[in-house]
Amino acid sequence: MLYRDYGNTGKISALGFGCMRLPMIEHNGSKIVDDEKAIPMLRRAVELGVNYFDTGEFYCEKQSEGAVGRALKPMRNDVLISTKLPMWGLNSTGEFRRQLERSLRDLDTDYVDYYHFWALDREKLDKIFKYNLLAEAEKAKAEGLIRHVSFSFHDDPIVIKEIIDRCEIMETMLVQYNLVDRSCEEMIAYAASKGVGVCAMGPVGGGKLAGNGRITYDIAMKFVLGNPNIACALAGMETMEMLEQNAAIAANPALSETEWQQIGDNLEQLKRFSDLPCTNCGYCKECPVNIDIPKIFGCYTNHDVYQLSEHAKKQWVEYRIKGGAALEDCIHCGLCEEKCPQKIAVREQLERVESVLNNA
Repeated sequence: MLYRDYGNTGKISALGFGCMRLPMIEHNGSKIVDDEKAIPMLRRAVELGVNYFDTGEFYCEKQSEGAVGRALKPMRNDVLISTKLPMWGLNSTGEFRRQLERSLRDLDTDYVDYYHFWALDREKLDKIFKYNLLAEAEKAKAEGLIRHVSFSFHDDPIVIKEIIDRCEIMETMLVQYNLVDRSCEEMIAYAASKGVGVCAMGPVGGGKLAGNGRITYDIAMKFVLGNPNIACALAGMETMEMLEQNAAIAANPALSETEWQQIGDNLEQLKRFSDLPCTNCGYCKECPVNIDIPKIFGCYTNHDVYQLSEHAKKQWVEYRIKGGAALEDCIHCGLCEEKCPQKIAVREQLERVESVLNNA
């Protein structure tokens, strides 16, 4: 495993473990983290040299933090744990401490290594100053409850500069970056120039960039790790096989001349992914009428990107036959669009996608 400087905070493994997609099983009608698979996988990651684990309250049906805590407690001093302060529902100064203490309980730890202001944009940045949250972060840091203050980001890239310039306390950032979405590249360089460590999420677009043999998973990961301003590629991993594969890539991330050529040959095809940049993160799954937005968008991806139209149509029909809700059931609350990290106009896209699937 390669280790890189994470800004001025210390060394971080080139591969980070994104704990959004831990294996789940059905239990008494609900989904729970499958500890028999998840815990050995998280511990194996440590054996392979991974030292950075990223989680959040809403991941894995609100069970990710607990699973991470159970898995990593025996080697807590050897790992770096990252979690996040939900910003969308925050409306008081005290919410910072309340959420931090909840995360500490769920993680069963005395401190968080990297505490992120979650999904910052210009509006949420204003909340930081309205509720004096930087002072709250400084206080928690002084008390040893958090080691480093960070932010994750899903807005117009220029806002990154505003965040870094206005919030000198920020030590690292988590931002989307991959072959298709290079929009933050300039600001990633700016962050690095200011000593802010950069971790890239979505390095393979939720796995989609490796689809259909056009670009291999290895090449997509190596592209991200080839950026000298990025310390770590954060990958969501569901199986031991994926973990082993990613660890091998992170041990030797240099792209060969042939791989660079393959990227160039396929860039036009890869642009198809940006038509609907859903990464299946699941943030929108709290729909009050239970529209399974990631499921519907996944059907469309199978049709439009992978050219599996018959399979996509079958998935869509089966979803509807089983009573799956669709746009016709939408109450237009806008919650999905508020929570979408990719800023997708979800309702507009649902109308387009459902029309395509109905006629596929």
